[in-house]
Amino acid sequence: MAGERHSSSCYLDERTFRHCCQVFLQHSVTIQDGWSWEEIKGADEGFMRKTVLIPVRSDTSHHHDVCSVQTENTESLTEELQADVEDEAAGVQAVCESPVVLRYEYHVVYSSSYQIPVLYFRVSTLDGRSVSLEEVWSNVHPNYRQRLRQEPWDTLTQQEHPLLGQPFFMLHPCRTEEFMKPALDLAQSQHKRLNYIVTWLSVVGPVVGLDVPLSYITAVSAPD
Repeated sequence: MAGERHSSSCYLDERTFRHCCQVFLQHSVTIQDGWSWEEIKGADEGFMRKTVLIPVRSDTSHHHDVCSVQTENTESLTEELQADVEDEAAGVQAVCESPVVLRYEYHVVYSSSYQIPVLYFRVSTLDGRSVSLEEVWSNVHPNYRQRLRQEPWDTLTQQEHPLLGQPFFMLHPCRTEEFMKPALDLAQSQHKRLNYIVTWLSVVGPVVGLDVPLSYITAVSAPD
């Protein structure tokens, strides 16, 4: 994506990015939505951050094998032991069907190269195990997954966080202009104020499990 600016373009400078974030964060405090601003020590840089616990469907392949073994073993047991084993098998089945809770940590980072915000995130289990890109893909809603995999929507990748130097997943910003420019053009034609971060995050966030409450759209206006 070129760095060139157009009339009613989808690009923004870092000052505007920070101002939009500041207004966004003020509303987050009001509704207790959990967003914060993280400064990088020793540098005049920072990003918005939010952590969310999300229940997802567990990988049942291993659990299914365990349940199958439990069921098959009951055939060779005496009647007096079968009731106890059936209770245990029921417990295993409950584990199979219960959701797994994952910790999603989202970062909204300004990209000076693309002159737009980029959504970085990492995912782990509650015991700290990092989740692979394949597992992340499996938890993307099927509607979004199909669209992302279609060229050139294959934009969910793992890269180094530009400010932290750690591996993060990211939604590549190559398609930002496609949905932001029409929104900005419409707002301009209707003489409406629009907060870039709210509009942008409302589109990209749900792809990876991040919902933006509707109150942001009505309460947060563009910076002066």
